[in-house]
Amino acid sequence: MIAIVKTYEDGVSREMSLEELDQGAWISMVSPSRGEMESVSAATGVPFDVLTAALDPEETSRIESDEGYILVVINVPKVEGNYKFDAIPMGIIVTKHNVITVCLEHNDILPSGAAVMGGFSTFKRTRFLFLILFRAATFFLKYLVQIDRRSSVIEANLRQSMRNEELFQLLDLAKSLTYFTSALRTNRSVVDKLIRICSNIQMHDLIKVREEDEELLEDVKIEYDQAYEMVQMYSNILSGTMDAFASIISNNLNIVMKFLASVTIILAIPTVVSSLWGMNVPVPFTSHPIGFMIVSGIAFFAALTAAVYLLKKKMF
Repeated sequence: MIAIVKTYEDGVSREMSLEELDQGAWISMVSPSRGEMESVSAATGVPFDVLTAALDPEETSRIESDEGYILVVINVPKVEGNYKFDAIPMGIIVTKHNVITVCLEHNDILPSGAAVMGGFSTFKRTRFLFLILFRAATFFLKYLVQIDRRSSVIEANLRQSMRNEELFQLLDLAKSLTYFTSALRTNRSVVDKLIRICSNIQMHDLIKVREEDEELLEDVKIEYDQAYEMVQMYSNILSGTMDAFASIISNNLNIVMKFLASVTIILAIPTVVSSLWGMNVPVPFTSHPIGFMIVSGIAFFAALTAAVYLLKKKMF
């Protein structure tokens, strides 16, 4: 799908078709077809393989520049479920006249249309790029806070009952943090390289950095540094939590097995006594009027003695 939006200096935004493409417009491509990419390539002069760079789900964050365009591929966060988060690649191509974004799925990073541009100005191409980077970092931070809160809820539930469901939820959160760690690490590298490119005079025809843009780029770097520190901290906490609960579950299993072993020992004593007195040979108390009661008493007191001994050994 292709959507083209252009904002003007008076704040008005309007959508246009590819045939009406004008300077300062933003071309948004979400899961585009081959024909749509060929049309955009012909209209903007951007090579076809550059447009397809972000359509590989395993693509890592990187920067590629050539005469007439600069390609920035970053990973943006997405929510897949209550306990599942992931990161997908998104390409931002800045040319001398337009900005092109390419992504496999709709996401919350980009404006959803001309009516809700939310501070994005398509004719300010450099600021448009920096705002995308900033919003991506902001959403990483937002989702990291959600992961931390959900892990706290799961931990509270695990303190009450050791069910497999909570453990699987913790596993999903741990995988999500792994994806975020990889995405943030590569995104930070992109931001560092972008800072060096912005200081290169030869790139100023593509990346024109104003004073307010420099401040925004500094904020982007700070946000990514903060997000990376948070994801590492949460990963360590969650890993420690999972190890602790694994140890608790193992300890609970040992306690149950110890209890069952003690009960088995106690129940085995009356069985042994009954077996001895049940043999077809002469045994004491065979003709005694209360022989059964005596044998039962012996078995009871032997079992009671074993129970007291095991209790002192804290086997219960």
